[in-house]
Amino acid sequence: MQLTLTISIIIITIAFSLYTMQKPKLLNSLMMNPYLIINSGQYYRLITSGFIHRDHMHLIFNMFSFYFFGTQLEYIFQQIFGSVGSAHFIVLYLLGIIVSDIPTLLKNQRNPNYNSLGASGAVSAVVFACILFLPLRDICIYGVLCFPGFILGIGYLGYSFYSSKTSKDGINHDAHLYGALFGILYCMVFYPDSIRIFIEQMGEWKIPFLQ
Repeated sequence: MQLTLTISIIIITIAFSLYTMQKPKLLNSLMMNPYLIINSGQYYRLITSGFIHRDHMHLIFNMFSFYFFGTQLEYIFQQIFGSVGSAHFIVLYLLGIIVSDIPTLLKNQRNPNYNSLGASGAVSAVVFACILFLPLRDICIYGVLCFPGFILGIGYLGYSFYSSKTSKDGINHDAHLYGALFGILYCMVFYPDSIRIFIEQMGEWKIPFLQ
């Protein structure tokens, strides 16, 4: 197996996550805690929180999603950006961790008990950047229910927005939402032709039962 950037990030994330799961104090010191970031200047938490996870299922889901979309996006970036494609991929991922947490950081800066962790914001950025280039590529849920990426993308954005306003499940839905939007925005800014590519592909889509 070729050691791509996607695989390298997955290995690093799994290693850090599994290690910190066994070290609660270390885990707590690396989480995204808005109060400590703002009041104690612990800005490193904005990055370290993206490489740790609470449990194995959280880790597996994020890394599986990242592998599936990351390998595709890494190839796309190499094609459109050439020699700096790898740099763009790394910047997108790392900024995805930070930018996706900014709304949560501002919202909870006076709450010392709020913590969040996980690569979901960065993974969302990668997933939606990939959907921008391949909106009609099928994404399958549990390998059975398959839909074009843009349809699941719309549903995901709607769910994340609704959940960020109403849910009390302890999941940082804001990070999912803003990570996704950042992934799209990044591609639009650094490769404006991505908009044309998306529109052209969407023009080929036909509603299945109307064909």
